[in-house]
Amino acid sequence: MIKKLIKKYKKSNIKRVFSDPLGKIGFILILFVLFVAIFAPLIAPYEPSSIDVFNRLTGPSSQHLFGTDNLGRDILSRLVFGSRIVLFVSISTISFGIILAIFFGIMAGYSSERVGNTLLIVFDIIKSFPALLFAMTIIAMTGPNLWMLIVIIGITRFPAYARLIRAQTLRVKEKEFVTAALAIGASTMSIMFKHILPNVIGPIFIQAAMDIPVVITFEATLSFVGLGVPPPTPSWGTIIRTGYSYIRTAPWMVIFGSIALILATLSFTLFGEALRDNLDPRLRQNKV
Repeated sequence: MIKKLIKKYKKSNIKRVFSDPLGKIGFILILFVLFVAIFAPLIAPYEPSSIDVFNRLTGPSSQHLFGTDNLGRDILSRLVFGSRIVLFVSISTISFGIILAIFFGIMAGYSSERVGNTLLIVFDIIKSFPALLFAMTIIAMTGPNLWMLIVIIGITRFPAYARLIRAQTLRVKEKEFVTAALAIGASTMSIMFKHILPNVIGPIFIQAAMDIPVVITFEATLSFVGLGVPPPTPSWGTIIRTGYSYIRTAPWMVIFGSIALILATLSFTLFGEALRDNLDPRLRQNKV
């Protein structure tokens, strides 16, 4: 009976999200970005790093729909393959941040007050650093690296997730099922990750969905200043950066690169807001 009610609740949540027009638009755009990323080798007309000096800085044409860059590389192909970098960096970063937040957030909420306060101070210290400046400083010292980029952005995002999980843990740890687990002698790790975690993880996915556009913009900004994904890997920020140097004579790189960036961030923003508006109990109560 309980399982049926849970399934019914989940179905009703999904229906509410997809009944939101903006949520539908966001979801369709996300599917489009995913489709482009998955089938990039089939969609891209050229190799993204293929250099053609005889066709450098040519405008949009039937041969190169979005034109070429300063090395004659096809912009459409680089944008298509760049969608893979966008999704890989954003999903990996958010996942890494969630993993850190789960461990430290539950520990901050379930451990002693002294441990919890110490971890809160650590969260606040990390959060107090300007995220972009922090990332630029570390990458400038270590050099552009895809995995380092993921780790650094993940570290800048996890304190907000950890605070959210801590708040949920403080609420859940007083529940009867946690008390019952303690009474039968369950270990601390078992209580934290078997009994508490499933009941606190929900809100973090809403927050994560809202943060994906932030991470996409973050990566594009670092690539724009030359501290993101190292070349010749195609990145939307790198395409815009290259186009900025030739914006008066070849504006198509900035135009098409910006459109791709806007569509990706807009898709996750719209869908994330639909999730938040329809699944966050506080917002639903305010609507009522």
